[in-house]
Amino acid sequence: MFPLEILSLRVRNFRNLLGMPIEFGPKINCILGENGNGKTNILEAIHVLSTRRSFRKKTSFPQFLSVDGEKPEIIFSSLVNERGEKVSYSAKLTPSSFELFQNGKPFKKKPKLPLVFINPFDASNFYSKASERRRWVDLHLGQLDREYATNLRRYQTLLKFRNALLEGRQKYSKEQLRALDIDFVKVSQILTFSRERFLREITPYYDRIFKDIFSKNHNVSLHLETKISSGDPEKLKSLLVENSAKDLRAKFTTYGPHKDDYLLLFDGLDSVDFCSLGQQKMSYLSLLFAYIELFRYKIGSFPIVLMDDVSGELDKSRWENLVQYLGKGKFQTLITTANEAFKDELEKIEGTKKIVVTSGLVKNV
Repeated sequence: MFPLEILSLRVRNFRNLLGMPIEFGPKINCILGENGNGKTNILEAIHVLSTRRSFRKKTSFPQFLSVDGEKPEIIFSSLVNERGEKVSYSAKLTPSSFELFQNGKPFKKKPKLPLVFINPFDASNFYSKASERRRWVDLHLGQLDREYATNLRRYQTLLKFRNALLEGRQKYSKEQLRALDIDFVKVSQILTFSRERFLREITPYYDRIFKDIFSKNHNVSLHLETKISSGDPEKLKSLLVENSAKDLRAKFTTYGPHKDDYLLLFDGLDSVDFCSLGQQKMSYLSLLFAYIELFRYKIGSFPIVLMDDVSGELDKSRWENLVQYLGKGKFQTLITTANEAFKDELEKIEGTKKIVVTSGLVKNV
């Protein structure tokens, strides 16, 4: 297994972070500081460099730019250990552009810096909306399977055109709709097959990790709730024909993978309806760690794990179990906390690196 880790980061004009280099260790990096001092900004800077977007909602360039910025531009510089080779990634972000460089040369692709961002507060959105659960699966499955990401974009294009026909924005004809539905059904079947396989692969990790960290007394699993099956393309074809009048009245497509949902089952019951908020957060965190393990199995290396203040959402015995799990893990973790007891437990793990943030000033300890 090849290591993948970020060795250092330097930013200029990004939020309140000052321009000194930040150095990271290969295992656990404990980022300390009082709330509001800039701990999470370090995680966000790495996320923006890797994905070109923030994990914070409704955030764009004006929010990124430091109030003391002399120019309307933000500079990111990083050094990455990429399968045993040191690679530099840098970027310049302006209100209208994002320029990325690899080893000083323009780079059109995304950096090979796969991330998993873990924030227990995201659990509420995940459980409250089926669209958020679909988005989570699409994002994470797309990281593992590029063909899935390609087929998803193709499906979205077909769905958009089909809805345009139903809305009357395109000249409607039954023949045109039937012709489009041939491809629509074919791509839908491919997506459903990929989703079913993903759930089969991640569920054993999900259940094991939930038991290791949170409770050995419960069973958790994942289930795809869909009107169609990857092994029965005729069913979707029949549904589209049977519901053509309904689709025309509604002016959108009422059946297909865009209507799928994902159930997180807790002892066989839907955790949305039958679990406490605490149990939901534990299930959600277990799902994220399960994805990290599956990523390693499929890709051959672990992603970099960004964790934002998870200790505040867990009782002491559970975050102690979490620390033990992180200590055994072979992935690089950057974890923020203002919890002194949690910090003390992390520091007991050999190789833990401490980073202190005070009003944007970062000190490697």
